[in-house]
Amino acid sequence: MRRTTLLLLGAAFAAGAIAYLTPGTGHADQEIYVTQIPDGYRDWKLVSVAHEAGNLNDIRAILANDIAIKAYREKKLPFPDGAIIARIAWKYVPSEENNKIFGRDQSFVAGDPPEWYLQFMVKDSKKYAATGGWGYAQFGPDEKPADAKKMATCYPCHEPIKARDFVFTRYAP
Repeated sequence: MRRTTLLLLGAAFAAGAIAYLTPGTGHADQEIYVTQIPDGYRDWKLVSVAHEAGNLNDIRAILANDIAIKAYREKKLPFPDGAIIARIAWKYVPSEENNKIFGRDQSFVAGDPPEWYLQFMVKDSKKYAATGGWGYAQFGPDEKPADAKKMATCYPCHEPIKARDFVFTRYAP
């Protein structure tokens, strides 16, 4: 009787562990958002810069920690766990001062930060299994994280580029 009880307990424990560790099982407590700004991100290496037109009309710098930079340079996909990519955005505004010197409108600079100026992607294939192995974050100028509704827009936007490990920005050497 005792042996049967131990076998049943062992089987139940194993089944529970497998269910918990299986990616994409949709546990309510499974994390998909990053709520802390990674330390030292302003000192990371530059991946690329971009201008987003349309409704966003911003200029942005894409930075990456050493783990992500190594993967970018080696063209390694998927990115390894520990890789972090940051996006810092500013409103894209004309520089009246520069344009006076040039004699025409041709100079644009970084202005004030937009509503969600700071974004991160943090690679942890187990912790963020439900969202392709990436945790997502958006922060306003007050450095407070966006609410869950806003954060929920990240993964669906990145999902179409799954073949590039959900990462839009290519490395610009």
